[in-house]
Amino acid sequence: MAQIIQISVIPSKIDDKDYHLSLIKNKLNSSYEDIIDTSLRKKSIDARRKVVYNLAYDVYFKGDNIPKKSFKSGCKNVKSSKKIIHIIGSGPAGLFAAISCLQNGIKPIVYERGKDVQSRRRDIAEINKNGIVNSESNYCFGEGGAGTFSDGKLYTRSKKKGSVKNILELLVCYGADENILTDSHPHIGTNKLPKVIQNIREDIINKGGEFHFDSKLTDISILDNKILGITINNQEKIDAKNLILATGHSARNIYYLLREKNIKLEFKAFAIGVRVEHSQKLIDKIQYSKEDRGEFLPPSSYKLVHKTPSRGVYSFCMCPGGIIAPCATKQNEVVSNGWSPSKRNNKTANSGIVTEVTWGDLSEYHSHGAFAGLEFQKSIEQKCWAVSSNSQIMPAQKLKDFLTDTKSVDLPLTSYTPGIISAKLSELFPEFVINALKSGLKNFGKNMKGYITNEAIIHAPESRTSSPIRIPRNNDFQHVEIKGLYPCGEGAGYAGGIISAAIDGLNCVKALSSV
Repeated sequence: MAQIIQISVIPSKIDDKDYHLSLIKNKLNSSYEDIIDTSLRKKSIDARRKVVYNLAYDVYFKGDNIPKKSFKSGCKNVKSSKKIIHIIGSGPAGLFAAISCLQNGIKPIVYERGKDVQSRRRDIAEINKNGIVNSESNYCFGEGGAGTFSDGKLYTRSKKKGSVKNILELLVCYGADENILTDSHPHIGTNKLPKVIQNIREDIINKGGEFHFDSKLTDISILDNKILGITINNQEKIDAKNLILATGHSARNIYYLLREKNIKLEFKAFAIGVRVEHSQKLIDKIQYSKEDRGEFLPPSSYKLVHKTPSRGVYSFCMCPGGIIAPCATKQNEVVSNGWSPSKRNNKTANSGIVTEVTWGDLSEYHSHGAFAGLEFQKSIEQKCWAVSSNSQIMPAQKLKDFLTDTKSVDLPLTSYTPGIISAKLSELFPEFVINALKSGLKNFGKNMKGYITNEAIIHAPESRTSSPIRIPRNNDFQHVEIKGLYPCGEGAGYAGGIISAAIDGLNCVKALSSV
């Protein structure tokens, strides 16, 4: 059985495996000299005092069985299977639900309102270059979901709901780099993730599953609180007894459809705020305490949390060496998000800075019931649209100016390609959001000396952190009232990110297959 040995190395020694081995041997007693193999288990950076890499190794000795690395999906051929599950949405929840179907000998049929990953590129280029939003194919809708073209970050805190390692190994099986298994904050990158997504889809089809793009769920047939069928694109009627609804947090039409069908929905607390962009060089200087990080350290990131008397403020989806992207799903709204390529080699770093929104904050929206948060979310996005003269140009303010409520002059350059326009963000958000963000940013400036600067730009809004609506379900993953309906992933309010959504997809099929 392997023994786990932890060592620390300076950045210039990160690739020196002989040096690592010498440190491992120094940590072991003389009786442990017969090392036959080592395998890196985990890698992280510690910059609290001096910058070092912390490494955890599995160390094998004479007599140990060394496990062979073999990444297999475990998917079966289901071409002759009579058991079928219909899946709406091909984001991580939908894709991994389809993989789980194959693993359990069930045929998955996936319907995606958007386009495949290659075709999506043209629509995303239109948003970036011309500010034109295709409401069915954009950063949020299409094969792979929102994460495909907005980074592919794989860090999650949701480790009690399922095996994170299982999801990472499946991603490696489909073409992701093996380093995601050892990095403390694994990341695939927008330039590489589309190919991984394509490989998953091709394997599902080759083994008997089906994919249908440009196929939007427009109706659900229900009788005696049981799913009978679905309608696609207002035309194609399909019998469906088991329906996994994995449509993502931006598929608002699904919430309206469910309300029309008198299917129970609930308000869910969420977060809203802004996206702050600094130069990557400044963030490196703050985090590494040096002017030049050198060739052995990656672009640095940060994770910040502050608790005000009434609510939390925190960094969200931090993108070192990243880009701010226009992620609206309709033409009359403005929405920001961030992404990084696999090398994280852009000159800027950005992060969402968001604060909590609860039912008690939204008294003027209470008449909307479960839709109170959604209507509030829409109002912010539409205000920003109006400021931008009805385009994808984004309202922005220098960071120091935001703290003093001063309209900015001569905004710095930004990675946000549609462009920015100077605005007082206090006129776009309610007071409770502005006050919380100011308190949080001031606190972050105390923890990261140099963070508060007018060279940093605040972009607004960061509004799609998670779904503001929950589709309630029982412990068996079925809707609390409708048999055969399995709400899944971020859109159902049960996940937050690629990994947790993927785990939820696996768990939904596991529960369904046992019925």
